[in-house]
Amino acid sequence: MITTTDLTKVYRSRGREITALDGVDLHVREGEVYGVVGQSGAGKSTLIRCVNLLERPTSGTVTVAGQDLTALAGRGTRAGSALRKARTGIGMVFQHFNLLSSRTVRDNVELPLEILGVSGKQRTRKAQELLDLVGLADKAKAYPAQLSGGQKQRVGIARALAGDPKVLLSDEATSALDPETTRSILQLLRDLNRQLGLTVLLITHEMDVVKSICDSAALMRDGRIVESGAVAELLATPGSELARELFPVGGELPGTDRTVVDVTFHGEAATKPVISQLARTYNIDISILGAAMDTVGGRQVGRMRIELPGPFEENVVPIGFLREQGLQIEVASGAEAALRAANDGNPIKPANPIKPTEPTELTKEGAK
Repeated sequence: MITTTDLTKVYRSRGREITALDGVDLHVREGEVYGVVGQSGAGKSTLIRCVNLLERPTSGTVTVAGQDLTALAGRGTRAGSALRKARTGIGMVFQHFNLLSSRTVRDNVELPLEILGVSGKQRTRKAQELLDLVGLADKAKAYPAQLSGGQKQRVGIARALAGDPKVLLSDEATSALDPETTRSILQLLRDLNRQLGLTVLLITHEMDVVKSICDSAALMRDGRIVESGAVAELLATPGSELARELFPVGGELPGTDRTVVDVTFHGEAATKPVISQLARTYNIDISILGAAMDTVGGRQVGRMRIELPGPFEENVVPIGFLREQGLQIEVASGAEAALRAANDGNPIKPANPIKPTEPTELTKEGAK
């Protein structure tokens, strides 16, 4: 639904050049909620404003719903009729609402329809339908100053839907809201995505937003996308930076006499007592250094950092046991990579394999 190819944006000021976007390739599928996350200055806002050509890219292409918007832009600074028509299929929700204080809630929602030349009665009926959709049917005659922050953002969302868009862009739409209101707005966006078949592209610096509603996500840094993909797949990818950001786990890395392992589990594995099984099976003491768990896309997902006694070569078999349970495993101390490099990339064989122990009377009693 949304594709950018080698997208570049360079700002020039007083003889200096600042590269805000540096060859960004993005692909958002129809009907999904796609989050772009990154710190301030990463290029997120510039990217989303280039998608609807509020900012003209320096180079590269932007395609939305099969239309190459960059080809419609022309060379002038003003948008031509073809680009304006294409933009009616793209709604935009802003961080600071951008409502007109002198107009009522309904009049604010009607504004895009006025610009499109829709008649008065049709505008009023459409605006009232949209306000009902976002839960503000009783606020039609109120003014923005009489609304809470969450209500103002709902008006902004209703206004963005006035042109029956296929794509909804959200520019930090929840960053000015308190946590409870943020959750309600995110749920509204997800409901609209499902009810109307909207494709939603949102930018945020909050990882909780990605966990709450995003099907796919991209991590931006210094004007580039450094990682992207379906959230569920990223969580299952060892070494994923986004996975570490979404589910941070603490714990200091030890010396060579201990092995620290990051374990990612989801689906059925999230409900199994795998760590206790590991401890009983191999009769080893396991320290849990940190853990995080949440629900992503309706599935329970979590990460855990555990510490095993002994260096990596003594823990190959227990680590293999975890992998056999369907868990994603990453050796956080980096010992595995070092050993593989020293072994010319060949599989590592443990010097002293740890064998499963027979259950003792104590462990039998514990199992009962």
